Formats: sequence, structure tokens, C-alpha cells
Amino acid sequence: MKKLLVTMLLVAATATVAHAGLKVVGKGDAMRLDPSGFPPAMKANYEIVRVKCVKCHTLERTIVAIQTGVAPISGQPFDRNATKAYGIKMLRKPDSNMTKAEVKASVELMNYLLSEAEK
Repeated sequence: MKKLLVTMLLVAATATVAHAGLKVVGKGDAMRLDPSGFPPAMKANYEIVRVKCVKCHTLERTIVAIQTGVAPISGQPFDRNATKAYGIKMLRKPDSNMTKAEVKASVELMNYLLSEAEK
């Protein structure tokens, strides 16, 4: 029990620090990012993510992964290597209906957000 409590506190502390660089609006399934401070290229990439990714899952899943550095479903680290792996995975999924350019834009956005979350 003590080990679980220590682990939870560490995760909570990490999430709080990572959250500082991202502007998040809403909670739960309605959670989204505020792209007003994004560079123009990232605003365009965010629109792709906002339209394409929510066909299969909420943006909350992506935002939580970026905030915490941990993928919510698998529990694996969510870093720049993971964003590339998820991009490849989306290209291989027939139901994603994402082009290479859209996947590249999504990966670029997630890497940008990871950088922002570190601030």
C-alpha cells in the first residue's frame, strides 16, 4: 500500500509540472487544447488532429499522455519516440483514414506539445 501511495504521488507531481506549459480547456471527453498561442503551422496541425483523431478517441487521451509522459491505455512512456510509433500505427490502421501528410502533421504537433509541456 505504501509503495502504491508513493507511486501515485510521483505521478501526480510529474503531471502537475508537465501541465504548466499547455493551455487546456474543458474536462473529460470535452477536454481540448487552446491553440491561440500556437505558431501558425501548429494551429493548422491542431485542426488536423482535432478533426481526424476524435473519430476514434477523445483528445483527452492525447492531452493526458502529453501532460504525464505516460500513454493512458498502455502505461508506456509517451515521448518523441512514442509519437513516431503512434504515427506509424495510425498509418497502418485502415479505419484511421489518415494520409502520410496528416500523420506527419499530427506527430509534429505532439512533439511540439511535448516541448511546450516541459516548460
